[in-house]
Amino acid sequence: MNKIFQKLEENFQFPIIEKVVTVRTNICAKYLKFKVQELSVYEMNERDRSSPAFLKLSQKSTNSLGDLVPFTNKIYTGDLQKRIGITAGLCILIQNVPEKKGDRYEAVYSFYFGDYGHITVQGQYLTYADTYLAVTGGTGIFEGVSGQVKLQQLIFPFKLFYTFYLKGIPDLPQELLGQAVAPSPTVEPTAAAKACEPGSTIANYTQ
Repeated sequence: MNKIFQKLEENFQFPIIEKVVTVRTNICAKYLKFKVQELSVYEMNERDRSSPAFLKLSQKSTNSLGDLVPFTNKIYTGDLQKRIGITAGLCILIQNVPEKKGDRYEAVYSFYFGDYGHITVQGQYLTYADTYLAVTGGTGIFEGVSGQVKLQQLIFPFKLFYTFYLKGIPDLPQELLGQAVAPSPTVEPTAAAKACEPGSTIANYTQ
């Protein structure tokens, strides 16, 4: 009898289990591919990081094609309760738009979330209007991420609000998902978050 069961297991059980596992894996992969998670982040230039730096490579009096703006700012959760880390990146000036009293840049930069990893974005950045940038990848819990992010200019270049629409990753940690404070020029992080007090930062927040 044992030999009969052994034969049945060899012929049926393992292939069936493998097929079930494969099907479940494929379903999970498709679920993550199409599920969109929303993440809100505030970026603040608190004038303590020597940022931004304006490199006038065009040698012209007005902002012109080729001027570079490397930058790094602090970032906070959407509810402004916790310091997350920093942004770091580069804006390349593409066009000065005098009628809008602003500029168009091509931007490549990253959002660093301490132990959680980072998200990289790329695309058009306008100093005078809201824009969308592509989410091009990430590390840590953001490995394999795709999607887009809406950038809202609150006070150029000191306050910005981002709404990420992320696909391809597991559920985000709850501490990143607090109810976002409505964006306005007057928003500020809590005093505890600004001071990076215990409980008001994520783990090993990027400095």
